[in-house]
Amino acid sequence: MSLLTFAYLIGGLVLLVLGAEALVRGAVKLAARFGISPLIIGLTVVAFGTSAPETAVSIQASLNGSGDIAVGNVIGSNIANILLILGLSALVAPLLVSRQLVRLDVPVMIAAGVLTFGLASNGTVSRLDGCILLALLLAYTLFLVIASKRETQRAQRDEFAVEYGAEEQAKPFGWVLQLLLILLGLGLLVAGSNLLIEGAVALARALGLSELVIGLTVIAVGTSLPELATSLLAVYRGERDIAVGNVVGSCIFNLLLVLGAGALVSTNGLSISPNALVFDLPVMLAVFAACLPIFFSGYRINRWEGTMFFGYYLAYTLYLVLFSTGLPAINLLRHAMTWYVLPLTAITLLVIFLRAWKYQR
Repeated sequence: MSLLTFAYLIGGLVLLVLGAEALVRGAVKLAARFGISPLIIGLTVVAFGTSAPETAVSIQASLNGSGDIAVGNVIGSNIANILLILGLSALVAPLLVSRQLVRLDVPVMIAAGVLTFGLASNGTVSRLDGCILLALLLAYTLFLVIASKRETQRAQRDEFAVEYGAEEQAKPFGWVLQLLLILLGLGLLVAGSNLLIEGAVALARALGLSELVIGLTVIAVGTSLPELATSLLAVYRGERDIAVGNVVGSCIFNLLLVLGAGALVSTNGLSISPNALVFDLPVMLAVFAACLPIFFSGYRINRWEGTMFFGYYLAYTLYLVLFSTGLPAINLLRHAMTWYVLPLTAITLLVIFLRAWKYQR
């Protein structure tokens, strides 16, 4: 394993983060120039911007014939979004959860996950399946736009508008600079995804790991850096409800946009490995489902819940490494998780949900 492999990985990640930043800044300012509200910018443009690295990597991987990386990137990013990013954010400070997330966005996220699992159950996410996912993304985005127009209160400020300068007074011909930022961001995303894919494939071969495992771990965490930065920044600024909304929105975009686009550009669709079908996708659905009782309980994520999320992510990553390398310690980990940790967690979540339900009534 050469230094060039690490240079590709690090260089690709840096270019992806810089590209996403340039794309978001340009798109937010351009959208604001045309009178799009900060709320819609945060829910759509910023959500797309933080998912742009996953989109670029999955499309490039699909075009290169590395379908396992594309699929692993989506599944691994969603698991990392919930367990790693929300876990670390909640460790910094307890997170607030808006009622809209519990009533609308989290159910949409779970429904999108169930639909993805159903489409992938035959071992392939076809081009037609990709079109279905992209059509649902369009419908979801239009619903957000229409719903926001019905809101009567417009005084609430959005920290994304402040951060990216959406409220600055429009300058003559400023749209040219904003368009150039968008083009620069797209170029950096393409270049970064190319480097990251080459480095990841080389790393997988050198370590004897499958491309799926690399996609689920190294690439998933790397492409989730924009979500991590956005969530931690929101927590630091006291906008702790935005940290949760950013993660949930990103998970929805990953399933509908990233996986849909990856399947659409692939000649024969994306093949789903048996391991992803019987383990990683169910893990993702279980993580999604666990959000409802935790979010519903007091509409907040406490530090101990963040610790639980983060601990599960470490256990999941350890399981992937042990399974891929064939070390005997995996049997002990599988036994502990199956017979002790998971049942106790399920009971805890059920108790939390029932108490929250009783309190709400």
